Amino acid sequence: MATLSRPVVKLGGLESTGGSASPSPAARLRGWLAAWLPAIPLLVLVGLCLIGPVLVLIWQSFTGMGQSGPSLDLWAKVLGQARTQSAIATSLTLAGGCATITLIIGAPLAWMISRMLRGSRAFWLGLLNVAANFGGIGLAFSYTATIGSVGMLTLILQGLGVSFDAPRQGSMIALVLAYEYANVPLFVLLTIPAMAILRDDWWEAAQTAAATRFVFWRRIGAPILAPFLLAGWLLIFTWTLGIYGIAYGLAGQSGATAVQLITLQMGSALQSDVILGPGRAAILACVLMVFATASLILYRIILRRAMRWL
Repeated sequence: MATLSRPVVKLGGLESTGGSASPSPAARLRGWLAAWLPAIPLLVLVGLCLIGPVLVLIWQSFTGMGQSGPSLDLWAKVLGQARTQSAIATSLTLAGGCATITLIIGAPLAWMISRMLRGSRAFWLGLLNVAANFGGIGLAFSYTATIGSVGMLTLILQGLGVSFDAPRQGSMIALVLAYEYANVPLFVLLTIPAMAILRDDWWEAAQTAAATRFVFWRRIGAPILAPFLLAGWLLIFTWTLGIYGIAYGLAGQSGATAVQLITLQMGSALQSDVILGPGRAAILACVLMVFATASLILYRIILRRAMRWL
């Protein structure tokens, strides 16, 4: 039987087969540089402004007591304190409560806005963008001027004869009210694109099968939107956990003892403790990073499940 052989071509006295030769290391290096060259400035910026400070923070958390080498003594001392444990528990409770309230209010609001006409939807999206980007000390001052003990709304209600006592500044209720001003608009903006997944013809098909609106939402609407809403809940949880400006603006210096929050404990450690303060603040920052990393990993897992509907 005749066999097929690869043609041989003579080039300058050298025999060469017709197959493609593997690229040389120099050619591979040039290809790699051509592919990654546009991203190199961004990677350098991420390394200097994100990865570098994180590594320094982790190193400082193990060497914050001034010893020559890394040690777990400061970790054991800080995490063993009752105020640190209270701050972690209070921060998680506040973040979980704010995220749940945001979900309850924001999910129906996002659904209604997503079904509005283009002009009305654009108006509400612009308003929500302004509210979502308003925070920090400015939001704390606005809360005090509106619902504080001598705030505008408080004085109006008391002038009308309504027995209204404003929440104590720096209390959990005051923090929740102030946080929700920015959390709800942010949640709505994050989840409005997901509302477009539910198509109108699905509801029409469900009606054709004699399904009620409750059955439609239980069997179709809720299972499809649940991963997106849960992902939004995780983002709001993580965002609330790291808020400092609003809490400091409302609680002030008393926040270190009156309201036990991780962010306030970090600020108090840097301001009042010159020796152990940086190390203690670094440890609390590492605790926040652990919570944030876990939340973002869960967010990616949930979002990957939700993306199958796209």
